[in-house]
Amino acid sequence: MRERIQALKALWTEEQASYHGEFVNIEPSFSWPKPKQQPYPPILLGGAPGPKLFKHIADWADGWIPIGGRGIKASLPALREEYEKAGRDPDKIKIVPFGSLPDQGKLEYFATLGIEEIVLGVQPGTRDVVLPVLDRFASVIETFKT
Repeated sequence: MRERIQALKALWTEEQASYHGEFVNIEPSFSWPKPKQQPYPPILLGGAPGPKLFKHIADWADGWIPIGGRGIKASLPALREEYEKAGRDPDKIKIVPFGSLPDQGKLEYFATLGIEEIVLGVQPGTRDVVLPVLDRFASVIETFKT
């Protein structure tokens, strides 16, 4: 995964890019269009908290996607420590909980942790089922819009 991300970063940021690693080899290539985000979109890794994941995030990614958001506060010191070991600013860690429900208290709690974005969990269904759910979610998150 690391090599694939490094290769993508090269393609996104260089006019003509190449990458040579153990698993990924790209001869000089052009890739267009370039990402709108500069220098490239944030690279976020998902998974359960732990030293291996946090080392990968600190070494070559930009943030963490915890599933549901449970245990984030307890895990933050370890993730921040890995960022510091890697010579990176721990205040720049991007955390985006995935599959959360838009509960007012939970959103306020996430905000106290510096979380600015979440991915809401929405069950699949027909338009008549999903649209009312999205309307309810919108009313809860309305107060958090910037």
